[in-house]
Amino acid sequence: MDALPRSSRPSPGQLALADALARGEAAMGTQIVRLPAATYTDPAQYDREQERLFGRFPLLLGPSALLPHSNQAVIHDGYGVPLIISRDGDGHVHVLANVCRHRGTRLLDAPGPVPATRIVCPYHAWAYRADGRLASLPRTECFPGLDNDDNGLLEFAAAEAGGLIWFARDPAADFRDAQALAPDLDAFGLADLHLYRRKTHEVAANWKLVIDAFLESYHVQRLHAATIAPFFADGITVADEIGIHQRAAVGRADYLSEIDRDDWPALRRAVTYTYQLFPNSVVIVSPDYINLLVAMPQAVGRTLVEDLMLIPEEPQTNEAEAHWAKSWDLLDGGTFGAEDFGAAALGQRGLGSGLIEEVVLGTLEEGVARFHRKIEAAI
Repeated sequence: MDALPRSSRPSPGQLALADALARGEAAMGTQIVRLPAATYTDPAQYDREQERLFGRFPLLLGPSALLPHSNQAVIHDGYGVPLIISRDGDGHVHVLANVCRHRGTRLLDAPGPVPATRIVCPYHAWAYRADGRLASLPRTECFPGLDNDDNGLLEFAAAEAGGLIWFARDPAADFRDAQALAPDLDAFGLADLHLYRRKTHEVAANWKLVIDAFLESYHVQRLHAATIAPFFADGITVADEIGIHQRAAVGRADYLSEIDRDDWPALRRAVTYTYQLFPNSVVIVSPDYINLLVAMPQAVGRTLVEDLMLIPEEPQTNEAEAHWAKSWDLLDGGTFGAEDFGAAALGQRGLGSGLIEEVVLGTLEEGVARFHRKIEAAI
């Protein structure tokens, strides 16, 4: 899919949220919402989500920056399916099975991007192009009647839009909601950013507890008191939706009222935009970098969360490296790793005790309630 033109100006939706923040509005529900504790602990619920969410909906794999060049490939195993994400010679993205069509051997195993002009099986040297087509095999006379065109790597439905790469197990999956995010993400220039660091955290919690943390600001002044709380006003949050996805903005209302909201760099210093990409990913936009979090469920109480940090360009000096390392440590090691993921694990331990039957969501946690309504509607 061709990328949409990228913009250095905010989208109309981004401006609308900033205007609402400047007016002091808050995204609040009207009443308490209660969720069954079993939402996070019931194996049957987990199995339904695997089948009806993760088996049918488009899932985020990562940023376009995973593959900055043509004829590259990188592996992905987080969803329990051995995948190769590749970019062919024309720059198009493919999501392929990391399984040779000859004897089922795993083809690639390196953790980072590798050249993919030829993807060669380590067992018998069957070779595939970056688009998955079978290019060659040794001793072709030993395979009479074999048609190369019918023996390429299995390919999954995929799309690249707004600097993000998606795939789906269901060949009929609809990518329109993913593509609808592109104008907002293009406003941040996400497709042109450099992948600075990535780390996978193993979190002893249900995947929804991880996502919940990014759908309300009620916890910011409490949980994040030692890290990012001083940057934000308490409970000043606005939100809306882009298709099935949620978009939210938090900031300082007094600062917003004094700046030109057509000055995009100034607006980004005043507002943190967060996108919850249904079902299992989050984009957090800081003034000069972006974090992408992908929560990949492994069991009802175990989740792999990949954190990918994107910056404008590869650091060229020691000073630049120190600047970005400080930002990475603040979020990945502190705000996310120790605080958000730590709280999710503590929540799983408490809910797993079976001592409470419900969790209670206040009016500042409407984003969490909306997220769970979307899940129930989907499954």
